[in-house]
Amino acid sequence: MSAPAGPDERLADPPRGAAPRFRSARRVPAALTALVVLGGAGLFLYDLAAVRAQRPGMRWRRELARLLERHAPADTGVVIAGAVLVLAGAALLFLALAPGLRSVLPLRSPGPPRPAGGPPEVRAGIGRKAAALVLRDRAMEVSGVRSARVTVARSHVTVRAASHFRELDDVRADLEAVLAVGLAELGLAHEPQPRVRVGPAGKG
Repeated sequence: MSAPAGPDERLADPPRGAAPRFRSARRVPAALTALVVLGGAGLFLYDLAAVRAQRPGMRWRRELARLLERHAPADTGVVIAGAVLVLAGAALLFLALAPGLRSVLPLRSPGPPRPAGGPPEVRAGIGRKAAALVLRDRAMEVSGVRSARVTVARSHVTVRAASHFRELDDVRADLEAVLAVGLAELGLAHEPQPRVRVGPAGKG
């Protein structure tokens, strides 16, 4: 029988669970895409029904057919147009599969992943601007820092500070220590790497 956990063990950081990025619902792009596809399908269906009913097809389709008759697949213009369409399709496919919501950083899960059939997992995130404000407030508490700018990305955090009376190396060391504590307290699922730059006040 194991002994009860002590105070230090109970206050320890929770294990890092899987915390995937938040995904955008993309309701408006999906609705617009569905409307475009529905309109195009309806247009082609109407043209097909008109041809089957012994009526002339739409003018744009006849012009397109004549244009395709004058150009072979190996023509430079056809190859360039095909390459542009392939690149556009690849870009749209990438955007559709990408999670989106790049401005929201996921936080660590408070525990192990939920079992199958269990209650829904509680997920939390923080905006990049909010995280930057928190870290900037921490940076401004360092002695000698006159101004600071913080930029938070998914893989790194950049701090640009100006010092006006202490040695720059000492200020940089204190900023790195404060930034490490601040990042740990934020509890980001994927902790970014800090980048600290310190210069004299009035010179950036």
